[in-house]
Amino acid sequence: MNQSVITSNLDLTNKSLLITGGTGSFGKKFVEMVYQRYPDVKRVVIYSRDELKQFEMSQYYPQSKYKSIRFFIGDVRDGERLKRACEGIDIIIHAAALKQVPAAEYNPMECIKTNVFGAENVINAALDNGVQRVVALSTDKAAAPINLYGATKLCSDKLFVAANNMKGRRDLRFSVVRYGNVIGSRGSVVPFFLDKRKDGVLPITHPDMTRFNISLEDGVEMVLYALEHAWGGEIFVPKIPSYRITEMAEAIAPNAEQRIVGIRPGEKLHEEMITETDSLNTIETDKYYVITPAAPLWWTMEEYAQAFNGKMVEMGFKYNSGTNTDWLNVAQLRDQIREHVDADFSV
Repeated sequence: MNQSVITSNLDLTNKSLLITGGTGSFGKKFVEMVYQRYPDVKRVVIYSRDELKQFEMSQYYPQSKYKSIRFFIGDVRDGERLKRACEGIDIIIHAAALKQVPAAEYNPMECIKTNVFGAENVINAALDNGVQRVVALSTDKAAAPINLYGATKLCSDKLFVAANNMKGRRDLRFSVVRYGNVIGSRGSVVPFFLDKRKDGVLPITHPDMTRFNISLEDGVEMVLYALEHAWGGEIFVPKIPSYRITEMAEAIAPNAEQRIVGIRPGEKLHEEMITETDSLNTIETDKYYVITPAAPLWWTMEEYAQAFNGKMVEMGFKYNSGTNTDWLNVAQLRDQIREHVDADFSV
């Protein structure tokens, strides 16, 4: 079935949104940008399990001014609570996850309960409540995973893609966005290095290590794109630059010692967002790569490529932070830190 005629133009003004993990870095930026563009949005539900973070976020969004916002304490592991929170919801953004690699290795079942069983609960809540769109956040670690966190996110991606087979006649589409390290996000290398530079020593796991780089704003833009354009079952991957860990260290603390400490368990030398095997199902568009379902029942790759002015990537193509063609240098990294992390940053 050709769906090129039904690519949507969503108006979030008349929509009710729920963001799982809504008090996290992404959730807060998403809410900020939604209110900037759609100040009369019908409802915004922040669903998360940390009452302190909800209280702190509510100070920025008091209901006296933001009448559409709601704070709903709950865990994605709790399917019944999640279904209750999703009553009357049109759009779910699934950002809740346990994502610290060492913690996941040490506490594997806790990670599985949140990242895999939680994903299934989101899917069931969407199916049972008349939700129209679901966009789930993924990670570069889900491509050819070597750690438990990446493996659970790969499972989550598979669940959301397959959920499109269960929607029946519902006007419901599930899609996934997969991107690399968000500059300045909690637990990431930039705030870590900024904190460590006062000691004069920055720990480097490996001198050849590289990472993808994206801003929170671009991550939100990608989710909004998926909300507007997804046909259901896609994994959207952005075209973004890479950086070398050693150059990030130099950008933050040029006079500090870079001490090699060794790669941590479950850590990759380079990150990958599209594997060589994925190339068989990947379309390149102007702004994004799109990994399409291996066996879509509702549209073909040819229809999709035509609708979005895309083309199939070459067989054997892979998108790896170490072989990327777009790189940030030291000066550009400093600009990124000032723009997205700390406006007063200086060296």
